[in-house]
Amino acid sequence: MTTGLLISAIRSGAGKTTVTLGLLAALARRGVRLRAAKAGPDYIDPAFHAAATGAPCVNLDSWTMPPPLLQALMARAAEGTDLVAVEGVMGLFDGVPAEPLRNGSSASIATQFRLPVILVLDVTAQSQSAAAVVRGFATHAPDVRIAGVVLNRVGSDRHRKLITDAIAALGIPVVGAVPRDAALALPERHLGLVQAGEHGDIAKRIAALADMAEKHLDLDAILALAAPIATSPARSTTPALPPPGQRIALASDAAFSFIYPHLLDGWRHAGAEIIRFSPLADEAPPEHCDSCWLPGGYPELYAGALATATTFRDGLTRFAQTRSVHGECGGYMVLGEGLEDADGHRHAMTGLLSHTTSFQKRKLHLGYREAKLLADSVIGSSGAIIRGHEFHYASLTDIGRDEPLVDLTNTDGLSLPERGGRRGHVTGTFFHAIARA
Repeated sequence: MTTGLLISAIRSGAGKTTVTLGLLAALARRGVRLRAAKAGPDYIDPAFHAAATGAPCVNLDSWTMPPPLLQALMARAAEGTDLVAVEGVMGLFDGVPAEPLRNGSSASIATQFRLPVILVLDVTAQSQSAAAVVRGFATHAPDVRIAGVVLNRVGSDRHRKLITDAIAALGIPVVGAVPRDAALALPERHLGLVQAGEHGDIAKRIAALADMAEKHLDLDAILALAAPIATSPARSTTPALPPPGQRIALASDAAFSFIYPHLLDGWRHAGAEIIRFSPLADEAPPEHCDSCWLPGGYPELYAGALATATTFRDGLTRFAQTRSVHGECGGYMVLGEGLEDADGHRHAMTGLLSHTTSFQKRKLHLGYREAKLLADSVIGSSGAIIRGHEFHYASLTDIGRDEPLVDLTNTDGLSLPERGGRRGHVTGTFFHAIARA
């Protein structure tokens, strides 16, 4: 039977991604058959997980994904593996106002699948007080079991011993102590880590993390803490979203890379074929496709190149005359009339929708979203409710003249001003769709 565990922390920035990657890489080096999963909406960490394990990583999100879909994704991840290791999101209990099993927290994933939790604790500027933190987390929710602790950013052997001795009284083992080492940090940019595919030395970085884990984590003890995954027979067999076409042209390069694996897998299982093309290489969507999907990514970093990609722009314009084109977040920005980069330079985009966006006028838009579709589109029929999220710094400087695509609300039920756009066969929004509600 496949076992699992969840690696979490008391807050964001505690080092759980570094610890998780090191653990995954070290176990893969040992020959353990394992899959990684990421709790919550995240495009970037899963690519590092895949690089560490050599297997695709799946997202598991209890707020956006109905329970049968969540169960199906975990069941698929567990097929043919010894261990599924889930990296948490933010702090262990951080979520949104909702019932505990649907609040988007790491704890909700641990509870649903009965996953023991390895708690990563940043012990910078504290010693025995760390035991009080562990005690609080261990007793906060009876359905969540803190099975072990990894101390991160330990200053010295004495520092480690003070903390380990204090935690020992709780009956929770310390299964690792990682010293402070800036060399282990992964480079970041405005949406998180620099993407795995952009590191020419990714294999070297992963190997260094595996070395760290072998030296500073008790791998045998961690494996012994994993427990059988509890999955339900009530599993979804339908895709999270309907395929946008039979042959889907998917923009795929450094500017367009944010697409969830569960969507692609669902479309393929429904019989659709996915054909990738690169706008940055000035490629047009293939003519034999019947829909085009422009995912999110980093068009703001490549606005100049996209503005001069005439084959892409002209080909997309021809495509949109007879077939559906949908853009999410970065893809939505490229569908507009213009994009202002970080230096304030305006670059002409495809103009298939009439809005304009700016990365110079930066404002963080972050959070879960529920979208009611205002018209039939490739992401669902009129009136359908879709759950997803937003995460971007770009702003609309001109909302344009197109018909709105969605009514958006946040998890507090408050209406949001951004409504996307639709014109002819073209639709787009900053909202990333994850699943039907």
